Amino acid sequence: MSLYYVQKLLYRLNKDAATRQRFVQERDAVLAEYALTDEERRAIAEADVGRLHLMGVHPLLLAPFAGRSGLKWPDYLAALQRARDAEALKNPRQN
Repeated sequence: MSLYYVQKLLYRLNKDAATRQRFVQERDAVLAEYALTDEERRAIAEADVGRLHLMGVHPLLLAPFAGRSGLKWPDYLAALQRARDAEALKNPRQN
C-alpha cells in the first residue's frame, strides 16, 4: 500500500483544475504517474470513498474528492459507515 501517493494524487485532484481535467480525459495516464497498487488505482478511479477511507486516506483529502466526484454529504457519510461495518464483519475483534 502506498498511502502517501494516494493522498498526494487526491491533493492534486482537489487543488488543481488542470489535474482534474486531465483525470477526466486521461484517467489511466494520470493514475500511472503515481506509485499506486491496483486496488488503490481502482478505488480512486471508481471514487470508492469507503475503500479509500479504510486505506487510511485523511478525511480532509477524502471529503473534497468525494464531493467533486458527485457524492452528496449524507451519501459520503453513509459510504464511510458501510465500509467500516463491512470491515468489522470481516475482522471481528477477539475478546
